[in-house]
Amino acid sequence: MHFYSSERIALFIDGANLYATAKSLGFDIDYKRLLAFFRSKGQLVRALYYTALAEEQEYSSIRPLIDWLDYNGFTMVTKPTKEFTDSTGRRKVKGNMDIELAVDAMRLSDALDHIVLFSGDGDFRSLVSALQQKGKRVSIVSTLQTQPPMVADELRRQADQFIDLADLETQICRDPGGRPQRDMRTPPPRGNHGMRESFHDDDLSEEV
Repeated sequence: MHFYSSERIALFIDGANLYATAKSLGFDIDYKRLLAFFRSKGQLVRALYYTALAEEQEYSSIRPLIDWLDYNGFTMVTKPTKEFTDSTGRRKVKGNMDIELAVDAMRLSDALDHIVLFSGDGDFRSLVSALQQKGKRVSIVSTLQTQPPMVADELRRQADQFIDLADLETQICRDPGGRPQRDMRTPPPRGNHGMRESFHDDDLSEEV
């Protein structure tokens, strides 16, 4: 893993994808530690977190995480999920944030030297290529340590640098010996796409 201390860095986090990757590796992410880790690598300009919300619900289980991140150094980008009925008559929920992430990355790229993308989605290969053509370095954070791997091979090959999330575990994982995670609701909270996105309860009243 290589960063230049003079680089202007931004993190673009596909929230659902990052959660699924961390879950597959068996650890929870401490987002305060994640931010501190990348601040130590260069000049961190922005940390953007993308997730869809089911706004029609009276209680959104991911809302505590979003509120905490919003007050602790992250820029939150959200949109409502959309329900639709497929050709077989089954109801499905759509909450893809790829377009929003790609547009923001291109829009902010002139003020950046290094883009760190937390996603293994192969659809981002064209975005990575476009950023590289603008003279930017692009790192992909995902994992090869699962079967099948969470990162698309074409995305990993396109990136200037691939960072396996498993290699960051000791730097960004939530301390299992710390205070237990807040019991927000029963059953346990689940984020968009049916996945629960964890945060460090110890940090709820602290600033990054």
